[in-house]
Amino acid sequence: MADTFDLKGFDSAIAKLRALPVQFRGKAGRSALGKAARLVTNAAKSNAERINDPDTGRKISDNVTQRVRSGYQKRTGDIMISVGVGTDRGPIPKGNPDTGPKGSTPHWHLVELGTEKMSAEPFLRSALESNLEQVTATTAANLERELDKIAKKAAA
Repeated sequence: MADTFDLKGFDSAIAKLRALPVQFRGKAGRSALGKAARLVTNAAKSNAERINDPDTGRKISDNVTQRVRSGYQKRTGDIMISVGVGTDRGPIPKGNPDTGPKGSTPHWHLVELGTEKMSAEPFLRSALESNLEQVTATTAANLERELDKIAKKAAA
């Protein structure tokens, strides 16, 4: 289901990561992934700005967020940061009430994926696809930097 790709530029970072005690590894990864995820978050916000309806007060771009998935990390040991649209839980309210700025946008997935009556206008997927190389490079550079900081503190 997911595409696979080859990561280049992580060899020295992985060697440094393996040399660190386990309790220090997560902090470096979370920090590096968080900085890289901000690139995707900002791209998704700017993509959502172009599809926002100017006639309503609420905007999908106001609700684009990134979250650290700590439950996933506890279960698997892997770090996950997701970028998505935060909305109120539950069904889409009847009548499409406009709750103003920062209001819930439960219809965002209909815009992203489309419906039988409306073509898709992907803003999240394209945010990652257009920035994939930059995200990978940012992750590698920041991971290297964070690992150097941690190793310096551990040696002191």
